Amino acid sequence: MKAESLFKRLTSQDACLVTVQATRGSVPREVGAWMAVFDAELLGSIGGGHLEYQAIAQARARLSGSPGEPLLRYALGPALGQCCGGEVHLHFELVGAADIDALQLRLAPQRTPLALFGGGHVGQALVRVLAPLPLQLRWIDSRDEIFPTDLVQHVVTEHSDPVQAAVAELAPGSRVLIMSFSHAEDLEVVAACLLRQRQHGDLPYVGLIGSKTKWASFSQRLLARGFAAQELSHVTCPIGVDGIFGKEPEVIAVAVAAQILQTLRQG
Repeated sequence: MKAESLFKRLTSQDACLVTVQATRGSVPREVGAWMAVFDAELLGSIGGGHLEYQAIAQARARLSGSPGEPLLRYALGPALGQCCGGEVHLHFELVGAADIDALQLRLAPQRTPLALFGGGHVGQALVRVLAPLPLQLRWIDSRDEIFPTDLVQHVVTEHSDPVQAAVAELAPGSRVLIMSFSHAEDLEVVAACLLRQRQHGDLPYVGLIGSKTKWASFSQRLLARGFAAQELSHVTCPIGVDGIFGKEPEVIAVAVAAQILQTLRQG
């Protein structure tokens, strides 16, 4: 969303794009983080604090026509009084409408595919939490007219009946979350994911909403279908990071989104 806002604004106003080019030691943001400085507005962040304050001043000076080196080094501890203590190299460049195509290639986020089975209350809360993250969401349900109409661009909805048929068409590397309206559907989606994992090994995370009791029941049924205990260990149930309590959809969504982000870091 941030990059799309930048491209839209550049159609009518130039900016100075500030990008973290290199780092050493403890720093507030990673290489590739960026901030677009306009005459009176900002998009993005390179870490806040005095580093960002000085970078904004440098960027606005360039916008007003003052010359400056394209690459500047900032020592966060002695120079800026920030306790990170590391070192950041920032790249400054003036950009406008003519640069939009090139910037789209550079700044558009790399999105990891995620398939969400279930359009109920938790599913809807999850989409709201996951939408700003670097994910390409494929939202699947067997019911018609279950999805809201106000979806962001990188959320694709799909009607699939039977719902488990969609598993075969998921993008390699998809994270999968299963929370349909029916335990019977949940079981079929889990079985389809395990079968695909057996054949291709390309679903790094398969998460099923529910309790330990639900998973114990599912495990017995899946073992009876011929899946091995080692295969079942690939399924995460219950889902969500530990230590977050509450069963409200929004609370569950935050806990599950945090777990998905952990899988991205591990990957």
